[in-house]
Amino acid sequence: MAGDELLSGGDAEEDLDVERARIAHEFIAAVRGTPPADVPQALCHACLSLLPVASGLSVSVLGRSSGTGVVLCASDEIAARLAEIQYTLGEGPCMEAARLRAPVFAADLTRPPASRRWPLFAVQAAKAGAEAVFSLPLTSAGNPLGTLDLYRARAGSLSGVHTRTALLVADAVTLAVIALDHASPDPEGVVTWLTGAESDREEVHQATGIIMVRLGVGAEEALLRLRARAFAQGRTATEIARAVIDRTLDLGDD
Repeated sequence: MAGDELLSGGDAEEDLDVERARIAHEFIAAVRGTPPADVPQALCHACLSLLPVASGLSVSVLGRSSGTGVVLCASDEIAARLAEIQYTLGEGPCMEAARLRAPVFAADLTRPPASRRWPLFAVQAAKAGAEAVFSLPLTSAGNPLGTLDLYRARAGSLSGVHTRTALLVADAVTLAVIALDHASPDPEGVVTWLTGAESDREEVHQATGIIMVRLGVGAEEALLRLRARAFAQGRTATEIARAVIDRTLDLGDD
């Protein structure tokens, strides 16, 4: 990251304040008058308008364990697929960003070091249409909530200015997620979308429990088996979880 570029000039803090205000204004304008169920997608489009350097992006929240998560919103199918691939494989920039609670950038997934660091994800990401991925953690009080994940169709790094904007957008997304989560105790209120996301996370958690009982294995191995089946069949972890819960799929047949 180009630290000198991010902090250059005596008015750096003032510039940050101006940028934060601009981002807040974009977010407010995006959600004003928007039905609760459409808020996540509106925020997603606002993020993309603020980060035109990205080909697309997604916002994900973590499940009860660091290995599970659900996509709250995505700007396009490629962005959604990239997030699902990482949760299915259990590897990739977003997984590390959440674990390290720090930005993880892969400017070129087609060659080392990224292709060695995440060999399975790198191949699948390229097939999906992305050669670069940049993941920023969403954290609150030091706890990981999820990630903001950008992708580019072609390899290339982010400039210092773009990195600064991405970090500020991630901060704003964090505040938006927290605000929406606590805005209303009524499930029919503004958090209807988050309730739906929670149900997706619950499905993976529930399916993991079923596999544990069925196979007599621990939680970690059960989740790994679920991911392995998803990868082998070219499906998402959530899709496999639903099949396990519906009893249309028995991993005991492996």
